[in-house]
Amino acid sequence: MTRLIQRYPDDVLRDRGNSLQTLLRAIVGQQISVKAADSVWLKLEKVSDGINLETLLNLDIDQLRCAGLSRQKASYIQNIACFYSENDITDDYWNSQSYEKSHRELISIKGVGRWTVEMFAIFYLHEPDIFSSGDIGIQKAISQLYFGNQPQPKESLEKFSERWKPYRSVALWYLWRHIDPEPVVY
Repeated sequence: MTRLIQRYPDDVLRDRGNSLQTLLRAIVGQQISVKAADSVWLKLEKVSDGINLETLLNLDIDQLRCAGLSRQKASYIQNIACFYSENDITDDYWNSQSYEKSHRELISIKGVGRWTVEMFAIFYLHEPDIFSSGDIGIQKAISQLYFGNQPQPKESLEKFSERWKPYRSVALWYLWRHIDPEPVVY
């Protein structure tokens, strides 16, 4: 990990400071490269004339799909927008409660799963010790850097990640950098 960190001396894990956009970017970024996710995000900005709750609530699935989203991801984005609207969610809302409570609420939104919550915890809540064993990029990076390209079971990765406690979120960010030259920012 030391050599990996030394390769990116001027880069740090950062966020965008907007909880809604963090969740939406996590949905957009599911199972695609950072570069592909950025491309879809730019198209989504054009389709929605700026990404905010009001504009998202006025878009239908087909309009969202014009941005390059699958029907499923478009539906998930609508579900998140509805959750924010129906519950009057603001950024202050998330900052005033525990991670455990945020986790329970986010998981209740159809389409928001464990990985999305983990990304939200890392990039918006700034939880220092999140490890995402289900992340394909993390699996690949650990395999390449530590196990001679031999895939490891998720349970083994969890145990292996103990070495980075209590800063596994930071370790993840550097592991992603090993896989993708573009820094991950949700």
